[in-house]
Amino acid sequence: MALRGGVKLRARVAIGGGACQSGGGGASAAEDGSGRRCAAAAAWRGRRRAVSAETGTATGTGPWLPAYRSLAGPEQSNLSGVRHVVLVLSGKGGVGKSTVATQLALALRQAGKKVGILDVDLCGPSIPRMFRVQDSDVHQCDSGWVPVFVDQEKSISLMSIGFLLEKPDDAVVWRGPKKNALIKQFVADVAWGDLDFLIVDTPPGTSDEHISTVEALRPYKPLGAILVTTPQEVAVGDVRRELTFCKKTGLRVLGIVENMSGFVCPHCSECTNVFSKGGGEELAKYAGVPFLGSVPLDPQLSQSLEEGRDFIREFPKSSAFPALVHIAQQVLDSASQPSS
Repeated sequence: MALRGGVKLRARVAIGGGACQSGGGGASAAEDGSGRRCAAAAAWRGRRRAVSAETGTATGTGPWLPAYRSLAGPEQSNLSGVRHVVLVLSGKGGVGKSTVATQLALALRQAGKKVGILDVDLCGPSIPRMFRVQDSDVHQCDSGWVPVFVDQEKSISLMSIGFLLEKPDDAVVWRGPKKNALIKQFVADVAWGDLDFLIVDTPPGTSDEHISTVEALRPYKPLGAILVTTPQEVAVGDVRRELTFCKKTGLRVLGIVENMSGFVCPHCSECTNVFSKGGGEELAKYAGVPFLGSVPLDPQLSQSLEEGRDFIREFPKSSAFPALVHIAQQVLDSASQPSS
């Protein structure tokens, strides 16, 4: 995409060798002139530093921005225009955390909100594929990386390491310090502009990456975290550890979502409990946190994710739609309450 100055930029990181390239284009948030003026590549080459994908050290030029941006205060940062930050956590993988994150963003957009999604699941960046924007390019402007728009209205923007991989099948084989450095850079150097909500999709479990994410976001006072589980006992047990993590890090729990909670027949509307049922709600009562709702298994939701379609707009009569909209409404209600 031609930026101001007539230069085309494309940010790519080769995991095997740390090589960066210029050229190409894609559907970037820079295209609507959302208050972030794009600069020519020459203006960047003299003052940016690249981080080697192998060593994690600053070397040469590339799509990595100067570390000094991380030192800016909340009032000067790229998150200064973000009203509310919501983290989505899960105790284990495979419970539908990224599904909840994407549908929450779509439901908030449907409510008239402008939403950003920050995908910090560095080893499993699935959200770009869920929106069918995995081939898009990340560009640079004078405020940092410009996220990718995923909808025609340009109301949902996304940043993920999936946009920076040279090949889609590349594995991110990084140790903790390098992952933590990229997470901090994502928080500091993505030019979101004005957002009502920033949804942060995290890796499963509790690790250094979660601590780095919470610590990097702490100056911006996150609204809280949504914990996603499935009805099975093993998944509910892992959420207990997530609750402990939130307590120790001072992160407010907005509530618990029980995903894959039964299968509703599309013909007779009878609900069959494929797994057990009610574990998430019982845990919420035990922990004294809100239960946001149960999301049933829904073939239309699965199809939408596979095809990159807007489930909230296209399937308002589906079995999962009421639960997802209810979850979004409770997030809106939490955001409207005075901060304590």
